[in-house]
Order: sequence, then C-alpha cells, then structure tokens
Amino acid sequence: MHRISPFFIVLLMMSCDYLKQDSQSVPVARVNDTYLYKEDIEGLVFETTSKEDSILIVNNFITKWATQQLLIDQSIINLPQNQQEKFDKLVDEYKIDLYTESYKSAIVSRQLDSVISFSELENFYELNKENFKLNDELLKVRYITLPLDFNNLSEVKNKLIRFNSEDKVALTNMSIKFKAFNLNDSIWIKNDVLLDALPILQTNNRQVLKKSNFTQLQDSLGVYLVKIGEVLKTNDTAPLSYVKPTIEQIILNKRKQELLKKLEKDITIDAIKNKNFETFKDQ
Repeated sequence: MHRISPFFIVLLMMSCDYLKQDSQSVPVARVNDTYLYKEDIEGLVFETTSKEDSILIVNNFITKWATQQLLIDQSIINLPQNQQEKFDKLVDEYKIDLYTESYKSAIVSRQLDSVISFSELENFYELNKENFKLNDELLKVRYITLPLDFNNLSEVKNKLIRFNSEDKVALTNMSIKFKAFNLNDSIWIKNDVLLDALPILQTNNRQVLKKSNFTQLQDSLGVYLVKIGEVLKTNDTAPLSYVKPTIEQIILNKRKQELLKKLEKDITIDAIKNKNFETFKDQ
C-alpha cells in the first residue's frame, strides 16, 4: 500500500471526512484500500427530500468521492517523491498557520478593547496631521431637486438658505414633494459624489462649488437648489470627522498587534516556567 501524503489527505478532507477506519462503521464504497462509510454520508439529505432526489444526491456524492480518491491514488503513484515531500511540508506549514492564527484571533477577539475615546482619536489626529492630506475635494452641502412645475419654489429656496431649526423641520416635512434632496450638511462628502448626485453641476462646478455659495440651476428635468457650506481643496488637511473611521482602524490594529506580542511573549515565558520549553546547549 502506498503512503498517502498529508497534502492529499487535506484535499480529501475538504470534501468529506471519510478516512475513518472504525471497524464498527458500515462501508458504502471502496477505492483500493480506502473506504467511504455510511456515517460519512449522513446529513447529505433532509427528511423532506424525496426518495428519488436523495438517491441522486448520495450517488453523486459517492461518485465524486471515488473520482477524487482515484485521482489521488494515481497522483501518489506518479508524482515524484521529492514533489510529494514538498507538498507534505506545505501541508504542515498550512496546518500550523491555520491553528495558530485561529487561536490568536480568538484570544484577540476576547481581550481587545474596542472602545476608543474622543481624546485618543484627537491626540492621534493632532500627532499625525501631515499624514491626512486630502486626495479629493470635500464639501459640506445641502441641496434640493424640484419638479419644474413646483408651486412653492421661493418658499423652499428661502428655507434652504436660512436653514434654521424651523426651516429644517418644514423642509423635512415637505421632502415627499422633492425629486431628490440632502439636508444633512454636517458631514463631508467628496466632490465626485455631489457631481454624481447632481450631474448638472459638472458643466459649471467651478463657479458653483465655492464656500458659502448658493446656486439655483434648471434644465429640462427640474430645478436644482444648492447651498454650499464649506469646501476643502486637494492637499488640505482632512478634518477629523472625515478620517475618524481610518484612525479608529489604525488604533484597533495597533492594539491587536500589542495583544499578539504580549500573547507570544507570555506563552513562551509560561512554558519555560512550567518546564514545557527548554533549549539544549551543544555538548
């Protein structure tokens, strides 16, 4: 009987765990010296599956298993020994990585403090401002797109420009009559995002997209009311609110790396202390 490489065993186990040699199991198929047992095909079908479909599913599974096993047996016979040894080494390395990375991920998930205070965000931002230069223009903007036959154009326009608390409520209540709108001017958006939302701005955006500018435009599709709040240009420093998610991810990744270093250090120290790890000097 030929030795089965761990590499090929891993491939087989990806389809099913059928390399069991329990004498109490009932075999349902055999390829050379390898058996597929009844317990290996349990769970393939549900109680609600018809008898005909169940037979088809099981037969297809067995055929696929047999084909893979035959290919593997032939591969073991025909592949050079040195290539099989390389595969064995890759499988060993993969197993080590799979186990250790899964374990470390579980430990980090349990121990990681994901709460980031505003002061920590602010301190990181202030210390790294030079790394947060904008690659795109950013704007704070509110806009409304109205039908051409909208009756209360001047009222909506005045409310959008003034935009006090009463105006915000009134415009929100009226928004069902708008074709499109954005009244949240507290967040930064990219220039390209605004141009995608309002294509009419693409032809004259340099005149429109200026700080504290209000513009009313019209085409065959509607009337566009646009109020620009603030504008940041390319190479300006990005505002903290805009880069906040990036900073949070950086801080969390840094905490993860610190936890991993501590885990690796502690597990080694504990092993030495408990005499589970020692090195031997050359005699």
